[in-house]
Amino acid sequence: MNTLALKLALTPTLIGVVSLAGRRWGPAVGGWLVGLPFTSAPLVFFLALERGLTFAAATAIGILAGAVSSAVFCLVYSHLVYHWRWPPAVLLGWLAFAALTWLLRPVALPAIPLFLGVSGLLAVVLYLMPRAAEIGESAEAPWWDIPARMAAATGIVLLLTTLAPALGPHLSGLLAPFPLFATILGVFTHALQGPAPAARLMRGVVLGMFAFTAFFLVVSVLIERAGLGATFALAILVALGVQAATLRLLNRTL
Repeated sequence: MNTLALKLALTPTLIGVVSLAGRRWGPAVGGWLVGLPFTSAPLVFFLALERGLTFAAATAIGILAGAVSSAVFCLVYSHLVYHWRWPPAVLLGWLAFAALTWLLRPVALPAIPLFLGVSGLLAVVLYLMPRAAEIGESAEAPWWDIPARMAAATGIVLLLTTLAPALGPHLSGLLAPFPLFATILGVFTHALQGPAPAARLMRGVVLGMFAFTAFFLVVSVLIERAGLGATFALAILVALGVQAATLRLLNRTL
């Protein structure tokens, strides 16, 4: 199987679809969709093909832990947008992600306790995020917005799958949830619509990450037992079920 062709086709397609959906239904929904594993899932899929199921399972555990770092980025950014312009808000958010990634390097927990702990931390982060009721005025995004997102998504998947043997599965997993698309969407939303819609987007990202963690729980537990195809099919169904449940909370928690 030509995994390079799959990477070049699947990743930008997924990001393009979710970006168009976010543009159609607003920043909160866009963030909620970005919370799904549109880059991390292809990463694990390609690692399973190239490095084996054991490597992929260990990477999925790392991704589960790394979800905390990504959520903290959203928390930091959502508070700072009301006080600063986007460059320092992004920089401090990235520093928070990097610090937590470093701290989580020695952490090794079984999948189910890790999932429960991460889910609890996501709930805490969601509670601590600012509630932004006001809606910014809509502004037209530049023509290169979505192509840039697609190119960035493909680049990060290619980079991580290339570096994975040197980084190892755990560190590769911790780095996989790097909030690239939350950053891109947050910066454009902040610049074009103002701080309140950017904060709404970040809250949507964290809410969407409950489905993200459910996906990787299934992958980490089942991929070595059930194989790649069956595990991914079940993980997608579970993630979509959780995502449907969080849709009810979307408007209540924003």
